[in-house]
Amino acid sequence: MKNVVLLGSTGSIGTSTIKVVEDIPGHLRLVGLAAGNNSELLLQQTLQHQPEVISIFDPVKAAELQKNVKPGTKVYSGNDGLLHLATLPSADIVLIAIVGTAGLQPALAAIRAGKDIAVASKEILVMAGEIVMSEARKHGVRVLAVDSEHSAIFQCLDDKPGSSVRNLWLTASGGPFRQTPREEFANITVEKALKHPSWVMGQKITIDSATLFNKGLEMIEARWLFDVEMARVQVVVHPQSVIHSMVEFVDGSMIAQLSTPDMCLPIQYALTYPERIGSNRVQTNLAKIGQFTFEEPDTERFPAINLARRAGEVGGTLPAVLNAANEVAVDLFVKRKRTFLEISQSVARVMDCHKVIERPTLDQILEADAWARLEAAL
Repeated sequence: MKNVVLLGSTGSIGTSTIKVVEDIPGHLRLVGLAAGNNSELLLQQTLQHQPEVISIFDPVKAAELQKNVKPGTKVYSGNDGLLHLATLPSADIVLIAIVGTAGLQPALAAIRAGKDIAVASKEILVMAGEIVMSEARKHGVRVLAVDSEHSAIFQCLDDKPGSSVRNLWLTASGGPFRQTPREEFANITVEKALKHPSWVMGQKITIDSATLFNKGLEMIEARWLFDVEMARVQVVVHPQSVIHSMVEFVDGSMIAQLSTPDMCLPIQYALTYPERIGSNRVQTNLAKIGQFTFEEPDTERFPAINLARRAGEVGGTLPAVLNAANEVAVDLFVKRKRTFLEISQSVARVMDCHKVIERPTLDQILEADAWARLEAAL
């Protein structure tokens, strides 16, 4: 039995994690749940799973929750609540599924408290991958991937050293606009961008998949998770989304991980690692799928790949700037204050304006993040 703290329990990854816990009773126990604003769903989850501690961002909602949960369940709020859950003594692993940069401080707190972490918030490693992985080595804990692509690479590597790897291959569905001519990009609406061909995900990550910024962020994440330089992190478009990623070894052999698209599988693998626990949720019928196809990503229509590669190669504070500028640009697109094309244009402009700090401290990373948000909003 592993004791799990789930930060972001009411979002897409969070609700999938709840399903995983229910799929394999006797293997996982939820000891802490944290949510942003959805107090109703958090209360429902709390009453069903009886965690020791819960947290919600709004202190007013926290006070209301305290009245409705069973005696003995403690309720916290704000950033302090996240840090309290991240360092909960009874926790074995902390799954961080908070959208955006808010998961960085809890991730570091969990690591320093000796907890393994499962990372669904790729921004943590994009912003501060060097610091996070260094702290994990220092404290002897694992950083486990929840993204399907990084889970696939982790499974394919099977503890092989980085020196045995020629390339890591991240697969991309290509998003809803894979075959859309660039001249039609100006007419892309929020509604169209939210129709992903393969996955059901949250709003931010779905739009990132449409621009391919999601894949760009995953490239930087892979660079740190698997300790390889950006030149060995590659992307190939695979519209069927069944091959989740591949490792190309120095002898020319390639190993891939395959399954029907379902986030419950990488979540379960991260939480139960190194075991494999039986579950009937994911079923893959290769004959029914029929064929796999691959394409080169079109970096002219989707410049996010090259912007991310540049940020990962330069390093320092530039990845944090890339991530923050993209978050703001996506938010403005959702509010219909930016066009789809202007998302990548805005990110490129902010990156060009930034004076990179090499080997930054955490405070300098957070300062670069704040600066990029202000700049991207102009």
